[in-house]
Amino acid sequence: MSRAYLAFTAKGEALAHRLAEALPGGVSRCGGDVTLKGWTAEHFAQDEALIFVGAVGIAVRAIAPHCRSKAADPAVVVVDEGGNFAVPLLSGHLGGANALARALAKACGAVPVITTATDVNGLFAVDLWAKAQNCAVLEPERIKHVSGALLAGQTVRYWSPWPVAGEAPAGVEKTDAPEAADFALTLTPQGGALHLVPRIGVLGVGCRRGTTAQQLEEAFAAFCAASGLSPAAVCATASIDLKKDEPGLAAFCKAHGWPITFYPADELRAVPGQFTPSAFVAGVTGVDNVCERSAVKASGGTLLLPKTAGGGVTLALAVRPFAPDWRTEQ
Repeated sequence: MSRAYLAFTAKGEALAHRLAEALPGGVSRCGGDVTLKGWTAEHFAQDEALIFVGAVGIAVRAIAPHCRSKAADPAVVVVDEGGNFAVPLLSGHLGGANALARALAKACGAVPVITTATDVNGLFAVDLWAKAQNCAVLEPERIKHVSGALLAGQTVRYWSPWPVAGEAPAGVEKTDAPEAADFALTLTPQGGALHLVPRIGVLGVGCRRGTTAQQLEEAFAAFCAASGLSPAAVCATASIDLKKDEPGLAAFCKAHGWPITFYPADELRAVPGQFTPSAFVAGVTGVDNVCERSAVKASGGTLLLPKTAGGGVTLALAVRPFAPDWRTEQ
């Protein structure tokens, strides 16, 4: 987690440095070229956590113009300059502000002030659980329906094609009918449930020389539309080393924040499994299938969506092993 600390006094700055020793991050102090407005705009956009060492009111006014949604906002925590209290203001669960407040409090002997309703009442927090299981939350506005039902003493139902290890939390039970679920673990969301998408997909890519990022985007959109795959399921890409110098492929992956792994043909030929062969691809690259084999090799898992081709682009998806459990801490 990238963190940035802002203090307003010498005492606050000293505390910020002390906290940064335990939880590393850059420390700034308001004054001169460092303004509250400018610092907040810069770090709200680029960091995962902002820690204000000072008054809550100052932090609230500073972040107010930048708040977008619980799925996009960074964690924001305020620690008073006396080191008495650590108060999470924003993104308590998805952004990790509650956990950060507890860690900051431990570092300086403060009291973490947690106010989220599920935490206060000792109930299951579906967004916190999603974060711990490395899942994307597709419809953050639906979190309140799950949490609201639990707070009202009702039972919520979940659906998952993967077994979830451990005992389900109080008020949570499994359903075998996806359409009856209040929340669901899935790679192919549909219906009105809150969908939690495991980030376990590796996209295997093959393309003609000179394929542009826009062509790859269009192929990927068509691939997802045809299969029902949520783009949020993809966490990495893979291809043959002949594509290392393709600027379109590099730009496509960078736009999504996906790392890409390249393999030589002999390593791809050695990947075990049944793949869709192409004599043409074998003649050009030295291996009968690039996208399926590279996806499987990079994932260490299994092929889920076989090769599709169009517009000079081939795509396939393999998934990493996934074993969810009921922990809400990573």
